[in-house]
Amino acid sequence: MPIAPRFLGVTTLSPFFQVEGVEPVLDRLQVVGVNAVAVNTSVTAPGAEGEGSYQPPDDGGTSPRLFDRPLWGQRGLWLRSAPGHAFRAELFADSPYQPRPANDLTASAGPIIGEFIRAAKARGMRVYIQTSAAAPAGLRDEDRPRLPDGTLPPYRMADTASLASPAVRAWNRAWCRDIFAQYPEIDGIRPDWPEYPCYTLNEVFSDLGPHVEGWANSHGFDFAAIRQETLAFWRYLHGSLGNDDIADFAETDGGRFAQASLLTRFPGVADFFRLKAALSADLLADWRAAITAAAGPEKELSANAFMPPYSFFTGLDFARVGDTCGSVSAKLYTMHWCQMVEYWGRELLDANPGLDEGLLVRALVALMDIAEPGGGGRTLADYHYPEPDEAHPIPSETQARKLRQVVRAVGGRAQAHALVHGYGPLDDFRRRFALAAESPVDGIWVNRYGYLSDEKLAAMGKVIRDA
Repeated sequence: MPIAPRFLGVTTLSPFFQVEGVEPVLDRLQVVGVNAVAVNTSVTAPGAEGEGSYQPPDDGGTSPRLFDRPLWGQRGLWLRSAPGHAFRAELFADSPYQPRPANDLTASAGPIIGEFIRAAKARGMRVYIQTSAAAPAGLRDEDRPRLPDGTLPPYRMADTASLASPAVRAWNRAWCRDIFAQYPEIDGIRPDWPEYPCYTLNEVFSDLGPHVEGWANSHGFDFAAIRQETLAFWRYLHGSLGNDDIADFAETDGGRFAQASLLTRFPGVADFFRLKAALSADLLADWRAAITAAAGPEKELSANAFMPPYSFFTGLDFARVGDTCGSVSAKLYTMHWCQMVEYWGRELLDANPGLDEGLLVRALVALMDIAEPGGGGRTLADYHYPEPDEAHPIPSETQARKLRQVVRAVGGRAQAHALVHGYGPLDDFRRRFALAAESPVDGIWVNRYGYLSDEKLAAMGKVIRDA
């Protein structure tokens, strides 16, 4: 018999039910208690080397990931993709961005998206479309975030747009109308990255381009002062940082005094993060209005978000999500937390050759709050991207603390969900899923079905029964 837990969703991308079949996939999910699924709007087929994209994605060039569930007999492969449906051109008349045109793969495989949605709804599951919050295909440089000096960042892991771009907002509204016109049965939309990603320092200190300048000045922010002081802080981090500057961050208090001192020294930086939070909230309000206009207020907006304290840098304010969202899913993506130590640390070492690597690593680990006092790695190599069979080196209590922080910050104004990544060995996944199940969150999402072996699915079911 299916288990009946609190909210439990799994992101289930189309290639897996294309290969395994709609009903078998839903059978596997439902028997362990899954009562919600999120699906994408494209379909795929195996491609020649260099055709389409390699899956699993390389995650900024450092990911060794492999799928637990093979696609067309392989755990990693090139896939060509196509839209799952032919878009309605009239809905995009006001958008500078246009969807990809339908092709032969759309005609042959596209209908399976609707089939999956209808089959899940017939089982009583909630169904969501997962999409990007601000990343239309063919993103133009004019809509990309810019650094404080006005230049495009030399490297970002996530190619998302400026949240203030009118063109991107127009695309979102058109895309929302098209989604509900094609899949009216869905319960809502789950936009990913309705904030500024922070995998690299380039991403942390974006966006201070012309779109944000216009938005900021019309919303009561002193953009010129923010840009001037953020540029000064950026230059301080890239050439003037010494060991004495980071020593306090490596202390057991996590550098609270040092952080307060820096924000006093560069008050415009605090305003910059406040500006990002206002922009993120405004983007979500735009998504909420688009959903209501397209399909009514009963359809849900459910945002994905970085965990604290990353959310301070990204602009996602958990206290505000209830104004627009029915739920928010905080990412327990522990492999990315390792990656961010490596990315931030490498950039700071390259810009400040005199820094002690061990001290810098301890400072970053404390700033990101990803170890218990006195614990954690000592070199950048200790925070490499974990191999598929390698446990993620983030203590359980650290993850549990972040979940408690999210629940308190949301304050009951929306549902607070844990978003657990399925990547990693069985025992480590079980540990991460169990701590989420035992936390005070309202529900759990797991990303993604492709990383959930039969053994991991069974572990989920046991954890839910025990909890």
